[in-house]
Amino acid sequence: MKKTINKTLALFGLRLSRTRNDVAHQTVRGLAKNEIDIVLDVGANTGQFAKSIRRANYQGKIVCFEPLPDAHEKLKNHFVGDERVLIHPRTALGNVRGSVQINVSGNSVSSSILNLLPAHSDAAPESVYIDTIKTDIDCLDNVFADYVTPENRVFLKIDTQGYEWNVLNGAELSLKKIDGLLLEMSLVPLYDGQRLWKEILDRLEREGFFLWQIFPGFSDPISGQSLQFDGVFYRKAPRKTDTC
Repeated sequence: MKKTINKTLALFGLRLSRTRNDVAHQTVRGLAKNEIDIVLDVGANTGQFAKSIRRANYQGKIVCFEPLPDAHEKLKNHFVGDERVLIHPRTALGNVRGSVQINVSGNSVSSSILNLLPAHSDAAPESVYIDTIKTDIDCLDNVFADYVTPENRVFLKIDTQGYEWNVLNGAELSLKKIDGLLLEMSLVPLYDGQRLWKEILDRLEREGFFLWQIFPGFSDPISGQSLQFDGVFYRKAPRKTDTC
């Protein structure tokens, strides 16, 4: 049936196609609309986000940052042969340079520099910490120029389990050169000392961004309460790129 319809539509220069509406394809449509050609994936874990946008046909460069040893090794293995994916040496990103202890959760993805709160562990028992490791930590401002040129259109994804505010604090200069962001934003405290969604929203609006997309995230499986969502932001006005 589809072939028949397309043969008819072809007479008018048209073609029937299915528009994928999953999170990855919606995200990539935003990247394309805003002409993003490099994505900085902070808190990449084993590359779930990078793989999803690659499968959704994002063709630009991706730079991944991940502090957990096991996840970092899997991250490297996943992208062997893809020259457009760069894996930064194992380190956390925050607002200081040095070393830090990171709490390792049973499910890996909930690992954080911050302490887990009962609202999180009660809703996801597999997130309980099982170990701690020492890792290097740095600021995005210190490594930004290693990967980004003035001509690049930059998208920053931050998934650091409550540590997003600290990553932003270490990216005050970089943020002026960034065109879009995706952040995991909490509606209730899940990690000790984290900033909640409204503070992050207000901060990014002051920086000249507006909320572009919202994707559902982590929720309590018993009560159904939403606990986190992913917020995508782009600049209200196009950022001026440096010219010679």
